[in-house]
Amino acid sequence: MAPLVLDRLNVVTSGTSPSDVTAVLLHGWTMDLTTWDRVAAALPGRVVRYDVRGHGRSPGGTGTIAELADDLAAVLDECVPTGRIVLAGHSLGGMTIMALAEQRPELFDRVSGVALIATSCGDLPAQSAVEKLAGRWLGKRPKVGFGRVLAPGLRVTFGRRPRWADVRAAAAMAGNTAGEAFVGIREQLTLHQRREALAVLSDVPTVVMAGSWDVLTPMRHSRAIAEALPSAEFVIYPKTGHMLPLERSEDVARRIAALM
Repeated sequence: MAPLVLDRLNVVTSGTSPSDVTAVLLHGWTMDLTTWDRVAAALPGRVVRYDVRGHGRSPGGTGTIAELADDLAAVLDECVPTGRIVLAGHSLGGMTIMALAEQRPELFDRVSGVALIATSCGDLPAQSAVEKLAGRWLGKRPKVGFGRVLAPGLRVTFGRRPRWADVRAAAAMAGNTAGEAFVGIREQLTLHQRREALAVLSDVPTVVMAGSWDVLTPMRHSRAIAEALPSAEFVIYPKTGHMLPLERSEDVARRIAALM
């Protein structure tokens, strides 16, 4: 018998629900559940967050996006067995929601809202030669490490005038990511093609959020999602980058709360 997901993933539950709805928040590649700290604190009800395999306090190496969707299904089964669900995914988290829709469309009968934040439904660029070379080395490390060194490089993933504390926090999260997960997930991003899976969300209230200065999932990726979901709300944040849960936490929380 497979171990319970709570035995192999770091899952955090907070708040109480005045109704039967729970928000489940999924973080991005090289981040962890603390990405959502300010958002979770501002939400009106029960919130479930967890660290993806090899990220934060969750052990293990890497997994395919399909396997990450299996993890999400297990979290829902164990932590939200009844009631309505609002799913919010940042970057890789949004892709995981799409993979869940592809693999387990019946679960979306309980989903009353979805937030897709700085993410993509496919056609992300392949790894460069430099990335592949660095990946061979990083993939052998238990943790990527050197978070302080990463901070200047991660600055480009933010928009105009970010809080330097947020840049340092993002760098620390990246530095704490398992090397195998750092490399393996990057390879998975290139394989991710799930535009057709968005059809499962066609009757689910959905908000698509994008930063106009996002260099990791440029705004054309969010536009493609919005075009596939014409009834979705499409929100563009001018001069804002990829890290919307940190850069625009108050408004991101407000829009997720509206789905709850």
